[in-house]
Amino acid sequence: MTDRHVLIVDDHPINRRLPEVILRDAGWLTDEAENGEQALAKLAAGSFEVVLLDISMPGMSGEEVCRRIRADEHLKHLRVIAYTAHAIEESRPALVQAGFDWLLIKPISRQSLLEAIDPPNTTGDRPRP
Repeated sequence: MTDRHVLIVDDHPINRRLPEVILRDAGWLTDEAENGEQALAKLAAGSFEVVLLDISMPGMSGEEVCRRIRADEHLKHLRVIAYTAHAIEESRPALVQAGFDWLLIKPISRQSLLEAIDPPNTTGDRPRP
């Protein structure tokens, strides 16, 4: 398997731990960031395929981080997954507008995380949240 690298961004360490364990067990390399500024710095310096991004963080929100990723020529190809406990159906349009590829609701399961990270898709199109 080629190296697949995901950045897990959440201001609560325990919320980073579960996806880290699941993804490492599935063969992914993982890295962590505790806020938006740190996430953008790691993305600029590293080589990632996926960002698991908490929406509600102090300072820069996950939506703002996603907008900045989509505006950056070197990062806009990344698969960005909204990772939240507070999403409701009415928030989906705002998440699409911000550029997220998928919505993952906490608490997560192994199956929901792996589907969000690497969804079964025969068309090659990115599913939207």
